[in-house]
Amino acid sequence: MSLFPIFLKLAGRRCLVVGAGVVAESKIASLLEADAVVTVVAPEALPSVAELAAAGEVKWERREFVDSDLDGLFLAVAGTNAPQVNRAVFEGAHRRNMLCNAVDDPPYCDFYFPSVVRRGELQIAISTAGESPALAQRLRREINEQLPRDTGEWMQELGRLRREVMAAEPLGEERKWLLHQLASRPVCGAEQCPSRVFAREHAVELRQKTHETHEGSGG
Repeated sequence: MSLFPIFLKLAGRRCLVVGAGVVAESKIASLLEADAVVTVVAPEALPSVAELAAAGEVKWERREFVDSDLDGLFLAVAGTNAPQVNRAVFEGAHRRNMLCNAVDDPPYCDFYFPSVVRRGELQIAISTAGESPALAQRLRREINEQLPRDTGEWMQELGRLRREVMAAEPLGEERKWLLHQLASRPVCGAEQCPSRVFAREHAVELRQKTHETHEGSGG
């Protein structure tokens, strides 16, 4: 089955996790990292999950799951050790056209939680479509070891410079070429950063070419 790779904005969106044990714990953490508004439904919880609830980071409904728990949500995660409960969550979500993941039960997943390498806003996500999470985790470790630790900071500066270029240069192949060039160069926050100087000089050249073209055409 072909999967569509996508990064969702969950900030402020209501998400449900059914279960609060080892299976669900990492999923709760992943949703919180994305600034989702998380409700947990489970009769018992790991101390770490209970602490999140006590701190107000998640809402914990200390009881068994009922179908109405799914009303008004954006997505759901079924992370209990009871397959019949997980499937009930999945079926209820489908009746509401809601995305659902039943952990470690691929036929009952609309999406999968990937193994992720993070460097600030940069995320590299790896999925095996549920075939081998262990392989995804191994690849994550290998990429994590090879990717420089300051990649996220470099990318943040690159993003600032990209916005400067897009504001200064018109849309076209010249701008596309310049952005690709900058993505291969060191970038820093200094005004006299060589890459920033390079971008400014190129912008001046482009404006001159555009002016000369208009002059030559009698425009």
